[in-house]
Amino acid sequence: MLKTHPTFRIPHIEGAVKHFTVPHSAFFYIDVVCNVWFTIELIIRTIFCPSFPRFVSSPLTIIDFTATTAYYFDLILHTILISTGSILTIDFISILCVLRLFKLAQHFSGLKILIQTFKASAQELLLLVFFVLLAIVIFAALVYYAERSQINPTNQFTSIPAGLWWSLITVSTVGFGDMVPKTYLGMLVGSLCALMGLLTIALPVPVIVSNFSNLYSHSQARAKLPKKRRRVLQAHEVKPPGGNMAPHLKPNHHPHKNRKKSSTATSPVANGPTKINHNGGPNTHLLSNSPPSN
Repeated sequence: MLKTHPTFRIPHIEGAVKHFTVPHSAFFYIDVVCNVWFTIELIIRTIFCPSFPRFVSSPLTIIDFTATTAYYFDLILHTILISTGSILTIDFISILCVLRLFKLAQHFSGLKILIQTFKASAQELLLLVFFVLLAIVIFAALVYYAERSQINPTNQFTSIPAGLWWSLITVSTVGFGDMVPKTYLGMLVGSLCALMGLLTIALPVPVIVSNFSNLYSHSQARAKLPKKRRRVLQAHEVKPPGGNMAPHLKPNHHPHKNRKKSSTATSPVANGPTKINHNGGPNTHLLSNSPPSN
């Protein structure tokens, strides 16, 4: 933006005639360094993104790609025009780099709330645009015929398309004053157009303000909630990728206690052989040392 200021522009003079001005050469090197940095950042983010389809469809990625591509396209086009000897250059493509300002929305909650408000109020905004367009067309036609109803040598409304500009400015309550009705009937149409603009714009505004208030209060309430602390896992709680935990890392695993328990425990099998009865279980009378009683 600074390179468009007259203070930072150098006049291009051929002979004794000043044809046009060009920005200072320092701006060219600043643009190169910044856009090379943005290009490297975009490439790295593309390589290491967790989900490529989700990354590509992100609005921030689209803004970065559009702004970076616009700079290189503008640079190539500028080089081609200069090489052909043309003194005209196209600089309006570089204005797309201003889209990077929308990336600030990820750092400021207020911009996020504003964008979410527009998304939540999409139907109301579309309804507002429809009524504004309808009012523009209707009052452009009315003021055209109203100005032709009387003798008016200074009539500025030569056609209905010419009256669309006046109708738009009047409905939006701006009123530049470059086009004004001169007849009484035209003044009446202009008054109705201004009143219609006030009512049309004021109707959906409370809904949009209500959505903004709800989203803002919700954001403030979430900001006051305590942040969840993630518990750090201990060494014995970490599972290997295979899913089987090492025996010495299992919780409550005491090999000495198990060994002591196994050494002190007595097994009935040690006193004698175990025979299986017909029901599938061991014969209890053979497990004792004394012979079975008759």
